[in-house]
Amino acid sequence: MANQVVKPRTSGWAKLRWGILGMDCLLLALNYGDRAMIGVAAPHIIEEFHFSSAVWGIIISAFAFGYAPFCFIGGWTSDKLGPRKVMGWAAIWWSIFTGLTAVGFNFVSFVILRFLFGFGEGPQASTMAKLVSNWFPQRETATSVGIAQAATPLGGALATPLVVWLMAITNGSWRFPFIVLGIIGILFALGWFLVVRDKPENHPWITAKELAEIQSGELARRPEFESDGTTRPISFYLKKPIVWSTALAFFGYNWVLFVFTGWFPTYLVQAHNINIKSLAIGATIPWIAGTVGVILGGVITDRIAKKTGNPAKARKWLMVICLIGVGVSFVPAALVTSITGAVSLMAISMFLNYLTCAQYFAIISDTVPSSRLGGVMGMVHFIAVTAGILGPFVTGWLVTLTNSWVSGFAVCGIIVIAGAICMAIFGKSDSRENLIERGNKHITELSN
Repeated sequence: MANQVVKPRTSGWAKLRWGILGMDCLLLALNYGDRAMIGVAAPHIIEEFHFSSAVWGIIISAFAFGYAPFCFIGGWTSDKLGPRKVMGWAAIWWSIFTGLTAVGFNFVSFVILRFLFGFGEGPQASTMAKLVSNWFPQRETATSVGIAQAATPLGGALATPLVVWLMAITNGSWRFPFIVLGIIGILFALGWFLVVRDKPENHPWITAKELAEIQSGELARRPEFESDGTTRPISFYLKKPIVWSTALAFFGYNWVLFVFTGWFPTYLVQAHNINIKSLAIGATIPWIAGTVGVILGGVITDRIAKKTGNPAKARKWLMVICLIGVGVSFVPAALVTSITGAVSLMAISMFLNYLTCAQYFAIISDTVPSSRLGGVMGMVHFIAVTAGILGPFVTGWLVTLTNSWVSGFAVCGIIVIAGAICMAIFGKSDSRENLIERGNKHITELSN
């Protein structure tokens, strides 16, 4: 059924692609909600098992060891098998290991469970980019990706108070929330298989009108191949300055994100003695700021691109300016003495960081034809997510070594600013050279 081409009907949902994007948003929200849970539960787990900050940093990093390779594997297989199968089965996998986290009983068990949990979470970003590429026109890329990616901090914002509430009604049990969200995830995955198809022409609910819009005219999708009809290997695109500089800027973004996800709740508890009820608010506010940032980032760059006719330049400089702002605001969050100051500065950091979120996917989508998008985006995401291996571990080690959060936050600021500088110097778009016909058509559409 999934691969059967169904003749489009003349009635039905006029904008089915936004419904498909909505389903993607639900899974992405769950993806980050499950990921954010460990940060909320961390103070309780650390206290129960007497883990040091360095040991807990290793446990957090174990997730990224599993996550990173499956960023590429997920993207590559979505090119081969389609995003529907890859994302659906990935959701089932990560939901199973979300639930199994509740049985963790020592250092080794947590490392193994977080490592395997990362397998399922890895494909989400590259698979999302592939699905958007199949369903949306290029001039809606940043907006649609921005909306999809807005679901990730929203998932963290919703999961944080939910986890606190579930722990509260079970007398502080950190295990119960993992079981509940694991079950919810499997139900979400079943809904995904029911509603989503890889391409509009495969969907039985698509109308003839929308299918015609997507396949031709001003809403036409980006081409599947190069303008000369060839299909070049993934390595061809990874050598392009715009691609690898985007990967390095994305690395800085992820260093900030993984440190925040894994350590900020613990930082509030250890440095400011925040109680569990206040934690539900303090750790949620930066996630909300990030949600607003993702949506605005996509909309802003699409509008700038429409006015200037240069989407690559708009996306590049928004990334550079915002990432520098992240570094400048992230470090003082460890220096302030009030909870309000720490939460406010972290909210600013996450807002600016998430303003850039859609741009990494949009730049690669502008540069790479659809037939190679999953694999290239997967490799870029793999490079970026290695920050998730290093960031939490380095932060935990520095906190243990110096008995202070300042050094860990300072390194975070340096890394993200370095990524911004790299993008500013080397991030020159060559998409017109590689995809002349598509690039010229895109600029013409944006100018109309």
